[in-house]
Amino acid sequence: MHIVVCIKQVPDSAQIRVHPVTNTIMRQGVPTIINPYDLFALEAALQLRDKLGGEVTVLTMGPPSAEDSLRRALTYGADRAVLLTDRFFAGADTLATTYALATAIRKISETFGAPDIVFTGKQTIDGDTAQVGPGVAKRLGLLQLTYVAKISEVDPVARTIEAERRSEGGVQVLKTRLPCLVTMLEATNEIRRGAMADALRAARAKIVTWSAKDAGVEDLSKCGLKGSPTIVKRVFAPSARAEKATFVDFSTRAPAEALIEELFKRQPKLEAELITSAHGF
Repeated sequence: MHIVVCIKQVPDSAQIRVHPVTNTIMRQGVPTIINPYDLFALEAALQLRDKLGGEVTVLTMGPPSAEDSLRRALTYGADRAVLLTDRFFAGADTLATTYALATAIRKISETFGAPDIVFTGKQTIDGDTAQVGPGVAKRLGLLQLTYVAKISEVDPVARTIEAERRSEGGVQVLKTRLPCLVTMLEATNEIRRGAMADALRAARAKIVTWSAKDAGVEDLSKCGLKGSPTIVKRVFAPSARAEKATFVDFSTRAPAEALIEELFKRQPKLEAELITSAHGF
């Protein structure tokens, strides 16, 4: 079984800076980490590899420095690492990113074998869009399972996968065919420490590095800023609220009654609107 895990090297969220002109994240001089959500995806892939056999290939798109995150993934036990790096990818939004990653996964299929499962984290901490996983699945024509909390079973013979997906209404148990793409939720597992042998292997491993040309990107206008229709108009921190919290005394009234009374006091029109809605006039 061949599993591809897409990870991203992201700036430490406590030290993110935004470029004042382009409104893009400034990554120079900011400490970086592996996107935390992607570690849950990586551990899920490694668990399947340990159970069913096969290989785990880790893929990332980023600057040359992203090699550090790939080596860390190798220390956890990944078998192979691929870095997609080129100046044409700079400033990519989710649309341009999915185009580049999907192209790279096709190249991985040709070079190392077609993946049975592609894993991603549910989202990244720098963008928080949760669009890249589904976008890659759409471009590759893969079935997708999003917000997965648990991989219940994978049958490589029948070519099926069963997973528990968390939704607003509860937990859905879904079964679909392979190949597919899975986005993993947080707190679904815990990344392993990695063996000493893996750490030594990671230190001397050759990272497969592809430029846009190497990966087979045919249309550079779909990459980076040129291929990114997203326009950030303004980036700002929310202003602090001047309004202070209100103390509600529960000593003389029931909590529910006191809260409702305070709510109607703050929003005088709300009580009339609720009465009208309830009676239809």
